[in-house]
Amino acid sequence: MIKAIKILLVDDDLKNSMLLKHFIEAEGFEVIYANNGKVGLEMYRNVRPDLILLDINMPELDGFEMARIIRQNDKRVIIFFLTDRTDKVDRLHGFSLKGNDYIPKPFYPEELIAKINERFESMTVNQDIEYQLGNTVFRPNLSSITYNEETHSLSVRQTEILQMLAENIGYPVERDLILDKIWGDSSYSNSLALNVQITYIRRLLTDPTVSITSIKKKGYILSVDPHK
Repeated sequence: MIKAIKILLVDDDLKNSMLLKHFIEAEGFEVIYANNGKVGLEMYRNVRPDLILLDINMPELDGFEMARIIRQNDKRVIIFFLTDRTDKVDRLHGFSLKGNDYIPKPFYPEELIAKINERFESMTVNQDIEYQLGNTVFRPNLSSITYNEETHSLSVRQTEILQMLAENIGYPVERDLILDKIWGDSSYSNSLALNVQITYIRRLLTDPTVSITSIKKKGYILSVDPHK
């Protein structure tokens, strides 16, 4: 298990937050707590956490607005929304703000720990891998793609999707496989979220030789055409 990861928990439900905080700390993580978005934003700037566990409905500053402010300058920090707002519109809005996961309440703390461990373990595994995609360099450990000396940042989720496609370059990768590996299930809302993430990745891949092609009701192919 990964140790010494700094986690910022932002939620106005004090009682349940303290229970969750103690549970996460028992797994070896460092947890800092804030009871609203305004305090959470201040703590984020002081602590620079590796992961933010973020409620949405909060006084002072809601979770969506806090995430929006953070993402203006920080594409690195991982954001998990923890919320009872489970409507499709809210989930898609969370992912449009480059949230890395959207976990509906109530949830089992063990499930959250498993997601945290998986996230940081996959980042460690990716540490020294680099992909040459046409004239673009994709570095999963930095969550970045570089083309013509211009570098773009990816969210962790976008990095995971692109890496799955890069590992199978020239071959189709099934949607359900991507959804099961990255989201944990192939529900309709997660399928819509995948569409949103693919759209963002395509916008960032400005190299004309590189493309992601959709296969109707099937999946995606990452291709490189050196003649373009």
